[in-house]
Amino acid sequence: MIIAIIIFVLTMGMSMWAAARVKSTYAKYSRMPARSGITGAECAAQILRAAGINNVEIQCHDGLLSDHYNPLSKTLVLSHANYVGTSTAALGVAAHECGHAIQHKIAYAPLQWRMAAVGATTYANQAVMWLPIIGLFTGMLNPANITLYLTLMCVAWGIIMLFNLITLPVEFDASRRAKVVLAKMNFIRSGDEETAVRKVLDAAAWTYVAAFLTSLIYFLWYLLPLLAGRRN
Repeated sequence: MIIAIIIFVLTMGMSMWAAARVKSTYAKYSRMPARSGITGAECAAQILRAAGINNVEIQCHDGLLSDHYNPLSKTLVLSHANYVGTSTAALGVAAHECGHAIQHKIAYAPLQWRMAAVGATTYANQAVMWLPIIGLFTGMLNPANITLYLTLMCVAWGIIMLFNLITLPVEFDASRRAKVVLAKMNFIRSGDEETAVRKVLDAAAWTYVAAFLTSLIYFLWYLLPLLAGRRN
């Protein structure tokens, strides 16, 4: 029980630290205007056009840091602050989402794998949320049924862990593309602006690293008792 509490506190703390770092870094560099003077929406439009992508719609969303690229609807969604903002943070985020659109166009393998795994991962997330509750009320946590419970939780966390593992190259590659294209198209200047973009995107990357480590820890937490039981 003590180990379970330690794992919960550790993973929760890691996730909260990563989220706080993103918000503080973004807040800092959202106050640094890029000397190019273009908005995030204009930046995204020009990057997509330069990449020969003409079928992606750029949309504005009211949520904070709700930026994402949806490959199914081919929409690039920017939060309002990044859509109209001219800061280094806004341009970095916009260029990062364009990186995903470019990945989609060239059929970047890790992105294809992640898209294919979305359905299974959705069910796995539901399983890890509800199985412990169901187990408490159905007797699944009793010694006679504990192997089944551990197996189901191990499989579910394994799926989530693999999804998060695939996500890492997708996100790191999109950030790499963003840094290159922003400098190449002269949207940001070398020196402090490049540093600002790098810090914003690197901070965001830590949220995906934290998610992977969390899922890996829980996967091992349920796997190791199964392996120990088989040895016994």
